[in-house]
Amino acid sequence: MYYSYMNEVAVSEARNRLAEVIEECRRSGEPVSVTRRGRRVAVILDSDAFDRLTDTADDIEDRRELEAARADGDYVPWDEVKAALGLG
Repeated sequence: MYYSYMNEVAVSEARNRLAEVIEECRRSGEPVSVTRRGRRVAVILDSDAFDRLTDTADDIEDRRELEAARADGDYVPWDEVKAALGLG
């Protein structure tokens, strides 16, 4: 049975109604958990939400790398970068 608001669907149901599940996800903006034997095995996510999540994850990783570089003293101060590029 297809519900107008769906946040979880069994693999067999997703297989039978994939286009509808995807459209509901896009319409609601909510992820849909795909389950097998009651356990989540996958998530269907709107592509814009996926892009936001991956961008956020990339930003977090960049910040961690920056913190590690600063802790190791392995960086060039911004003033030196600007001077080397002739930016002031």
